[in-house]
Amino acid sequence: MDAKKIIETEKKCVMQTYSRSSIVIDHGKGCYVFGKDGKKYLDLFGGLATCSIGHGNKKVAEAVCNQAKKLLNVTNLYYTEPQVILAKKLVNLSGLGKCFFCNSGAEANEAAIKLARKHTGKTDIVSTKHAFHGRTLGALSATWKEKFRKKFEPTLPGFTFVDYNNVGATENAITEKTAAVIVEPIQGESGIIIPDEGYLVKLKKFCEEKNILLILDEVQTGTARTGKFFAYLHYNIKPDIVTLAKGLANGVPIGVTIAKEGIDFDKSDHASTFGGNNLSCAAANATVDFILEKNLMENAAKQGNYFMKKLNELKNKHDMVKEVRGKGLMIGIELNAECKDIANKCLEKGLLVNCVSEKVLRFLPPLIITKKELDIALNILDGVLG
Repeated sequence: MDAKKIIETEKKCVMQTYSRSSIVIDHGKGCYVFGKDGKKYLDLFGGLATCSIGHGNKKVAEAVCNQAKKLLNVTNLYYTEPQVILAKKLVNLSGLGKCFFCNSGAEANEAAIKLARKHTGKTDIVSTKHAFHGRTLGALSATWKEKFRKKFEPTLPGFTFVDYNNVGATENAITEKTAAVIVEPIQGESGIIIPDEGYLVKLKKFCEEKNILLILDEVQTGTARTGKFFAYLHYNIKPDIVTLAKGLANGVPIGVTIAKEGIDFDKSDHASTFGGNNLSCAAANATVDFILEKNLMENAAKQGNYFMKKLNELKNKHDMVKEVRGKGLMIGIELNAECKDIANKCLEKGLLVNCVSEKVLRFLPPLIITKKELDIALNILDGVLG
């Protein structure tokens, strides 16, 4: 089908849950994607942080092809090697106990909520204002924005929202029913909101004192996005439970909930037919290996620092830019106007960026991105902001 026919058929056959851009993407290579018409786009959105090591990565493609020829899925009623290999890697990288595998970030957060209730025997969860933890009913109950929740209420009972970056507000919300606090190390969907340096440290200390579990949602910040494999490693703390998804398998669906020793499901407490399937785990193993072999955590930190420095130079040049925020390659620039038109102008110039929370351009490029590619993006941004 040509691009026009694809768009027409999509509108007839697919539920319209997304406001799509006007292009049809055909294939990708590295930090670039190519439209059906052959036009080349520099991708600074990375499939919403899912394509962590770039499009068409040979190591992942080879792992997926080889695994597809061998075995795709036999469910979790049997032992499989790729899942066990991945679990061991993630346990070592996280410093935690055991993994539960699923298929997405929302599912990973659902599992974390169930695990917290099961382990503590308590029901209530404290989340934060402007948080995003997913769209399935349990994860949605911990998600702040009214536009995500309103049509589907009532959500689950027992969820309270407090100010982000405010441990005192969390303290005031705790009751004898509180099982856990769930928080993002950096709020992504709300516009790349970075908490104070001591926030997570103080929150962890408070949770320990009150015997409350701390759940960190690293669906977006994890897999080396911020310059460490997990963002909490910047602060020398360990959560009781952490969730991971998006970039873990470089675009192949996967989610995982990792918990401390002693926090565990029993048989039949929870399950996922496709969770930890051979194909996803093969892709994830290849992705993690590539990140470690190519020192992409260091590259995320280095290129992120460079990009933020240059974006701040654009801020000083263009009145439209209000603030630059970020850590590693998770970066946002807040504008003094709605950003949709700017994102569309970037698209016309061959640059993919994301507009979030009305006024923030969000950048989540592949971790392999180079200074040369960032300079191309900066030149385009300079032009459209002028």
